[in-house]
Amino acid sequence: MFSTKPSDWIVRFHPNPKASVQLYCFPFAGGSANNYQIWSKLVPAEIEVCAIELPGRGRRMQEPLLKSLPLLVDAITSVLQTDCDRPFAFFGHSMGALISFELARCLRHHNQPLPTVLAISGRRPPQLLLNTPTIHQLPEPQFWSEIQALGGTPKVLIDNEELRQLFFPIIQADFTLIETYIYTWEKPLECPIAAYTGEGDPEVNVTQLEQWQLQTDKEFSVKTFPGDHFYINSCAEEVIQDLTPRILDSLNIDK
Repeated sequence: MFSTKPSDWIVRFHPNPKASVQLYCFPFAGGSANNYQIWSKLVPAEIEVCAIELPGRGRRMQEPLLKSLPLLVDAITSVLQTDCDRPFAFFGHSMGALISFELARCLRHHNQPLPTVLAISGRRPPQLLLNTPTIHQLPEPQFWSEIQALGGTPKVLIDNEELRQLFFPIIQADFTLIETYIYTWEKPLECPIAAYTGEGDPEVNVTQLEQWQLQTDKEFSVKTFPGDHFYINSCAEEVIQDLTPRILDSLNIDK
């Protein structure tokens, strides 16, 4: 079974208990907390980056993979209720966007505080996910072809059989989680949503991204950056420059 200790779920590359706000960052399919290591160096002192490490990867490689979004969200909700002692914001890219969205709704179900900002990246809004093609049941060769088409997958992973064998169960489990997700309507969230994407992202366009506005009754914004689905690898600094004032403004903190 997987750990329930916050220290296993949450990685603080630069612990900053004096920060005014915690920024919980959620990984894309196949990703890990390490994808946000550079973020902890780029944010101002008022923000502490708290990267989520999911079971079955990184330092949690020995734990079973989770293939159910509701089970994952319930687990993270319990962890945050223990860990979070300050105002907080969420950033999630691709799969992480879906996790962070459902996590915010789960916190509301438990009458817990919501994120001061919900930052969504590289993901269509959940009401548009019906009848989209699925790949988690494809044979491995076709599966990797679809993953490569998203862009941003390291060439060393595509070309190295050993690495593909290591990562295939992880990425397949994550796509199972995404593609078996069933959206149910609820009233909009009572927190602002900032939506981001790469200009060349084959997974989501600006028109689709704009429909995230239906999921909030607070402020909403859309911003695009150069790049494809994994624009966050090359535009981390630019994303943080846009997100930081949104987070600090929500707390009335001078930038």
